[in-house]
Amino acid sequence: MEHARRWVFGGRVQGVGFRPFVYRAAHQYGVEGWVRNLAGRVEVLAQGSPEKLRRFGDALVAEAPPLARPEKIADASEQPRALRGFAILESRADELSHVKVPPDYFACDACLAELRDPADRRHRYPFVNCTQCGPRYTLIRQLPYDRSNTTMAEFHLCPRCAGEYADPLNRRFHAEPVACPECGPQLTFVSGSGVPQRGEAALAACVAALTAGQVVAVKGIGGYHLMCDATSSAAVGILRIRKRRPHKPLAVMFPLDEALQAVQVAARLDRTHRALLVDPMRPIVLAPKRTDSPLAPEIAPGCSELGAMLPYSPLHHLLLDDFGAPVVATSANLSGEPVLSDNAEAEMRLAHVADAFLHHDRPIARPADDPVYRIILGAPRPLRFGRGNAPVELDMPFPLHRPVLALGGHLKNSVALGWGRRAIVSPHLGDMDAPRGLALLEQVAADLQALYGVRAQRLVCDAHPGYATTRLAVRQSLPVTKVFHHRSHASALAGEFPQRGDWLVFTWDGAGLGEDGTLWGGEALLGRPGAWRRVGSLRPFALLGGERAMREPWRNALSLCWESGRPWGHAPQETELLRRAWERNVNCPRTSSAGRLFDAAAALLGLAVQTTFEAQAPMALEAAALGDAPAVTLPLQECDGVWRSDWAPLLDVLLDVQRSVRERAAAFHATLARAVLDQARVVRAAHGVSQLGLTGGVFQNRVLCERVARLAEHDGFAIFLPQRVPCNDAGLSFGQLVETGALS
Repeated sequence: MEHARRWVFGGRVQGVGFRPFVYRAAHQYGVEGWVRNLAGRVEVLAQGSPEKLRRFGDALVAEAPPLARPEKIADASEQPRALRGFAILESRADELSHVKVPPDYFACDACLAELRDPADRRHRYPFVNCTQCGPRYTLIRQLPYDRSNTTMAEFHLCPRCAGEYADPLNRRFHAEPVACPECGPQLTFVSGSGVPQRGEAALAACVAALTAGQVVAVKGIGGYHLMCDATSSAAVGILRIRKRRPHKPLAVMFPLDEALQAVQVAARLDRTHRALLVDPMRPIVLAPKRTDSPLAPEIAPGCSELGAMLPYSPLHHLLLDDFGAPVVATSANLSGEPVLSDNAEAEMRLAHVADAFLHHDRPIARPADDPVYRIILGAPRPLRFGRGNAPVELDMPFPLHRPVLALGGHLKNSVALGWGRRAIVSPHLGDMDAPRGLALLEQVAADLQALYGVRAQRLVCDAHPGYATTRLAVRQSLPVTKVFHHRSHASALAGEFPQRGDWLVFTWDGAGLGEDGTLWGGEALLGRPGAWRRVGSLRPFALLGGERAMREPWRNALSLCWESGRPWGHAPQETELLRRAWERNVNCPRTSSAGRLFDAAAALLGLAVQTTFEAQAPMALEAAALGDAPAVTLPLQECDGVWRSDWAPLLDVLLDVQRSVRERAAAFHATLARAVLDQARVVRAAHGVSQLGLTGGVFQNRVLCERVARLAEHDGFAIFLPQRVPCNDAGLSFGQLVETGALS
């Protein structure tokens, strides 16, 4: 007797070959019926014997394609009907709010095999892809995800590609970016001399330019990389001079081999590093540098780690295979701006940086930088969302009663769209003091609402009135909620771990407007989303020269010494006028910032007196902190319910030139870790809380986090760090959604 069942699947089931998989499974298990796309979901009706239906239904989850993540939403019996065979029906529209926009995927093994097979018609074709790989988010113009709604619409399929696209048994069935050398995108190489070269000649010219030590801007999936020979000090030096990036670490792309040997020659990899490098999102992974690395030392000066990545597009594989050595693959942008993605704009804005350009003619709908991860406490921690994992979907700890768009902060920005129990976080957008960054924010904010069919009814932004995102929010016609910076940090962490009651969250970063009008950055907040109160902080000090102190660590070192009555004679300029300004409190705002405390320590140790990029001084200080050193006990003083740790006793250690730099750097980290524990203990004694959260940009520091964890766990605390959301300001937008939802 025939039976019938109907399933509805959510999760990641579109853009990953799920429908043709269902079609093949139906033939394998001998059932009749159909499968079709809804907006963001897949509906399956099957008819057959009870045993066949059971096996078929189990297979739809257990045997799903590698990139699919089906979630069973409905499973119900149906009345049998007259069916013949199994069909893939045309998509049916329903509410767009169920849509899941797929990220960009890496090149799968099957496509790479074709790429390297001289007998295959796609041999050495840089844009080979199928349902299991290739671009998605960066080429979708609108939904539903059909070829006509992508940047591939202008490339008309040749008969053979059209046949693959229409065949449910082919792995390219409805692979929207499908193409071949006959009908798809093509490469063009442009340099200052000679005529443009196309196709295979363009690729060969690019490899020749890299071999000659030149800098080439190479267009990939989400934008351009600036590439050069990573083993050549001369090439890396030229890139740094032209890009005006003298010290900031550069990411390196390594050829892919089975044992990751190319990477392991330059970096020490544990099991977690290796797994993360080959993860489908193919992120940049920070891994410890080897002292005998063949890479140019200018790649990551003053850092203990290297940003390593593997090729993820067919073009990258061809380049790395032909070049045969690692290349620098840094974002092609100007400082703080989003990565460039348009051919003409890249040539115009990078004319003074790149010797040549390797373009292609597949348009990028919206740029996406590479994601970045660091291993802390044995687990991967995101530092930046991007190509391969964004847009990131997160569950809200409670439903939002109306759609909300969160605009994030000022640096390392992302935006987040929330409705119901869904939160969608954008890729990295850059810093908002650059006009291109703010323009991209507005584009991505509009894109997310259009793609998901959700129109925001409220905006949420940081409480700082000077942030470009705050000014943007108040210019709109929607109601605006302003959330204080460190509440957003704390709520982002708590939002990842719902149903856990009250928290004690240390939110340490560079700076954020505090609720008393001063600049916070070394805070401990007690409570839960919507109900935080400050219970811990650091002794405040003056930022000599205001914002200049954010870029010149020596000013913070001098401030600590002046405020504690100690001499320091290593300032790089005359300080008499600055002293008068400090004494009169002119342009010397006070801060409790842990990030600026790191800056001061790095300057006192001579590691970074002046900097050229954010976090340069703390990174140098962490790299120097080798081995163990005894902690200094910092006095705790309570005032109006806030316990403050006084950093003054640390100065005796930091200024003790009889001790090595590594010993003093280690003592600094040990002391701040001990200060976290001391504050946590007094708060626990008063309030009984034993859940300890660590977030904010300072806790990207692996040495500090792991020291705090050892101390706190031994003392009975449960330690939590962000797992899915960056602890830095890239996670603020999600925290703003959580905090706003808790208050509504």
